[in-house]
Amino acid sequence: MKSVLLALCLTVVGTGCATTSHDFQKSALGVSKPAAALLAELDVPGPVELESVTACDWAVERGGLINLDHPTAKAAHLEDGDEPVQVFFHALRHPTQGLFIVDTGVETAMRDAPDRSAMRGLVASAMHLEKMKVHQPLGEWLARQPQALKGVFLTHLHPDHITGMADVPAGTPVFTGPGEASKRAFVNLVVQGAVDRALEGKPALSEWSYTEDAQGLFDGAVDVFGDGSVWALWVPGHTPGSTAYLVRSTKGPVLLLGDASHTRWGWEHDVEPGTFTQDGPRSVVSFKKLRAFVAAHPAVQVRFGHQH
Repeated sequence: MKSVLLALCLTVVGTGCATTSHDFQKSALGVSKPAAALLAELDVPGPVELESVTACDWAVERGGLINLDHPTAKAAHLEDGDEPVQVFFHALRHPTQGLFIVDTGVETAMRDAPDRSAMRGLVASAMHLEKMKVHQPLGEWLARQPQALKGVFLTHLHPDHITGMADVPAGTPVFTGPGEASKRAFVNLVVQGAVDRALEGKPALSEWSYTEDAQGLFDGAVDVFGDGSVWALWVPGHTPGSTAYLVRSTKGPVLLLGDASHTRWGWEHDVEPGTFTQDGPRSVVSFKKLRAFVAAHPAVQVRFGHQH
């Protein structure tokens, strides 16, 4: 997907553009803390009901998801080609804060009226959206919920993580990591319009205010509700503001990786993501920190960016 978009954009003269022209601001939600602070109650059951929803099945280039040049991948004789994946959103029901989602699945129009969806035209073609089999559009899911949606927590701003954003009610706050909106790249000359359409009607993006924590478990951490129930973890590399979310659910701690690791195979074989990642070396550092954290705390359940 990314390689196709890059090929399209290299024919355009210029220095690239930002991911989106949508406004952004520092988040008023959340408290930046040392990353190690999340350990205090990690083993105590949390208050958040967590539901992960498979919005659709899909297939994308394996080389974008897994570093095929890694010695382990070579030894396993992995080759490029279609890798079966899914697109998810995760519902967080907090007893006092309400309903939030992490990432957005897919919008209803992607199934019912693709030509009117936010991801259309060149972006739809490059993403091979014809390979998507939609199971649960976000809009239909939201319509069945007794609670109103209070906010959206994004792992990052890549199109496949905001494909359901058009179904999010206008005015709903949207939160993301620092640098996501302003990152300049040639690819954004094609992608920006789709991202802008997806974000239409939403307030300015609220960027997590991480304090760099060079000695911590992660580059930064934000206690989202101030009660230790949900943590935003800064794991840059795939994108500048890539964020994983640690949720202290009623069934134990769950780590939502986003695209810090797309696939189960990559995670289990210690092989970082491939060419879809913007900063490979920094991505490896974040990937290693996440794996070390889970190895030290095996009770943490892991949910990958695009596979069960």
